[in-house]
Amino acid sequence: MHPITPTAMPRHIAIIMDGNRRWAAARGLPKALGHGAGSRRVKTIVQACADRGVSHVTLFAFSTENWRRPQEEVSGLIALLSLYLQKEISSMNKRGVRLQVIGDILGFDSRVQSLIRNAQASTAHNKAITLTLALNYGGRWDLLQAVKSWQLAHPGQSAECLSEAALEPYLQMADAPAPDLMIRTGGESRISNFMLWQMAYTELYFTDLLWPEFTPEALDKAIAWYGQRDRRFGGESTRKTEVIEAKAS
Repeated sequence: MHPITPTAMPRHIAIIMDGNRRWAAARGLPKALGHGAGSRRVKTIVQACADRGVSHVTLFAFSTENWRRPQEEVSGLIALLSLYLQKEISSMNKRGVRLQVIGDILGFDSRVQSLIRNAQASTAHNKAITLTLALNYGGRWDLLQAVKSWQLAHPGQSAECLSEAALEPYLQMADAPAPDLMIRTGGESRISNFMLWQMAYTELYFTDLLWPEFTPEALDKAIAWYGQRDRRFGGESTRKTEVIEAKAS
């Protein structure tokens, strides 16, 4: 495994935190305890990313599809989110974590909306790392609301006037770099409607580890894998010269 160097370090890591329920089931525990273990893992991994020089971490915390889960589980997830937004703000400020939220927060009740806004305002001055929680978020929703927002800002203009560059400011995460690396835990190999526009050229890393089992050492393994990727962005390989030189030697 190649050592991790600054040039191989992703600026932005997106994570689909999968496997909390299976982690609990394997231990004969209620689902709620699995989600609790996953919530505690967030702090560890965000700090590990900050320690390694990652500037942005985005976590898929609650998707638009998660409302389809049993009501008891949904209520438990929202209660856990509320607790997190209250208890972790002081720690975030001490560690320099700036919290942002993307998604349709109007889908939550007024108390949760208030907690989200307060948490963002309380951490807005922090600069060590930006933690973004995707809440009631879906990639298709993101694209749809961006088009609607563009149309509201440009009344009377047809879609013929719309370009990628014109649409991007209306997308969620418009002020952040696109994810360099996406990590999904839990053994599934799909992106599940997560940041469809933003991850057009993201490197996708899948691991069988369940989210509560995902350690800083596992993070290092994912980052090392990323460091060996040849990111061409549809163009010519940046490693062509290296390969020729290696064959010549």
